[in-house]
Amino acid sequence: MREDADIARDVEGWLARHERKGLLRFVIVGSVDDGKSTLIGRLLHDVDGVYDDQLAGVKRASARGAIHDGDGGDIDFSLFTDGLKAEREQGITIDVAYRYFSTPARKYILADTPGHVQYTRNMATGASTADAAVLLLDARLGVLPQSRRHAYIASLLGIRELVACVNKMDLVGWDEAVFARVRDDFAAFTARLGFREVRFVPVSARRGDNVVRRSALSPWYDGPTLLESLEALPLAEASADGPLRLPVQMVLRPNLHYRGYAGQLASGTLRPGDRVRVLPSGRETTVKALDGWRGPLDEVRAPASVTVRLDDEVDVSRGDVIVGVDAAPSTVRRAVADLVWLGERAFDPSRRLLLKHTTRTVGARIEAIVGRTDLDTLETVPADGLALNDVAVVVVSCSRALHIDPYASVRGTGAFILIDAVGNGTVAAGMFRADAPPAEPTSAGGPVTAAERASRWGHGGAVVVLPDRAAADALDRALFERGAASVVLDGESVLAAPRLAAAGLVAIAVDGVETLFSGTSMEIVRVPNDIDAVSELTARGVLR
Repeated sequence: MREDADIARDVEGWLARHERKGLLRFVIVGSVDDGKSTLIGRLLHDVDGVYDDQLAGVKRASARGAIHDGDGGDIDFSLFTDGLKAEREQGITIDVAYRYFSTPARKYILADTPGHVQYTRNMATGASTADAAVLLLDARLGVLPQSRRHAYIASLLGIRELVACVNKMDLVGWDEAVFARVRDDFAAFTARLGFREVRFVPVSARRGDNVVRRSALSPWYDGPTLLESLEALPLAEASADGPLRLPVQMVLRPNLHYRGYAGQLASGTLRPGDRVRVLPSGRETTVKALDGWRGPLDEVRAPASVTVRLDDEVDVSRGDVIVGVDAAPSTVRRAVADLVWLGERAFDPSRRLLLKHTTRTVGARIEAIVGRTDLDTLETVPADGLALNDVAVVVVSCSRALHIDPYASVRGTGAFILIDAVGNGTVAAGMFRADAPPAEPTSAGGPVTAAERASRWGHGGAVVVLPDRAAADALDRALFERGAASVVLDGESVLAAPRLAAAGLVAIAVDGVETLFSGTSMEIVRVPNDIDAVSELTARGVLR
């Protein structure tokens, strides 16, 4: 209660000290039923990180029999995070739950993620923004396949600090030999991953032993508790120290006197007067001013959001990237990436995919599967397909160039997701590697086919008819910006439209030419304007 008295005496001072505290983002991972939610509930409870009304509600739910593995009068600590009805009924975590708490030393944001193999995609989501991970191992069961999968995915996602909690030690009589066996088994596996250090703590999440307070039941253990381990973890290296990367999310034009480009800094620091380059155009200019929600700013550091005003009239759109003039990302259409397949449906090469990278979405395909990672040996083994939760190295080919960095260097511009173009569901999460892709496959010879052009350009062929030349030119420009191959036809040249479309191009003609296509089986897309044309072509699956 001393801290409460300090707050009451000097609220402004306490807030200033709280603001200066370091922030650690960490994720709780591990196999199903290892006790992740219970550990988080116990941690929050013991550091006074839950509100009185929440604690009262959990006590009532526990008394009604919601508790799954103990006496009805005890607190079911998992209920502090498992809030969905299905989670409480089944006693498992399904969705990602975020919780916030602080100690005198630090502020924390933690993510409780599912352990069930079916929800590995949710685990990857929670781990993607974490600086450290706490992985639970059941002392009775040891290292399970899902434990190895979660550790490997955490390392792929750039997490370098890992605390391994051997939980449920009370159920094995606090046997030191059991702890040593689990510790040595998991240490041998994680030694091949990219963690800087793996700390091991024997705990009983249910009883609170070695979570916040040291337990007298483990006199043979002289290491830190879980909380002490978290307090000792180094804070993440600031992304603000990296190269400047500002993906443009939207253009703000409230009046004739203001044009700003809004986005969230993926990396780096930005100040008025800095020289920058806009990609893909390559135009260089100077930052005129920076605006935040409170007004003008003298400096912004990643991951802050900002609106940038430039000295020159530069064509900047959503999906463009503002970078420093001295450290540009790679501009590529093909790249090697680590990929976690999240789709319940196995990878199907015939299904169209979209790749979302920062604020840009482009057509894409998995050109080649270099190999799948064997989670027992961590070796890359040959594979001709991808199923749910597979981790693989792939070559990704895009319809338009992307401006990327290796994920190990810049998370924000090194990560992407793959989306099913038909169902609009996320099917994979990827991290670009620094490896150069293999030479682009070439045709065995003969005429270029429409399928080959579709593979290269990322779209099919079509004939589009618009009411006037201005709309036709506008559509041509829009398709060109997307990296599509299109051509505006007029006069007798419109007679070539069916052949051009059959070859894989988008042929754009002006109203009144349909009679020239009589006798052909070509389907014509007739729309009133260029915006509707893009929507219709996308709906028909011509554009990806």
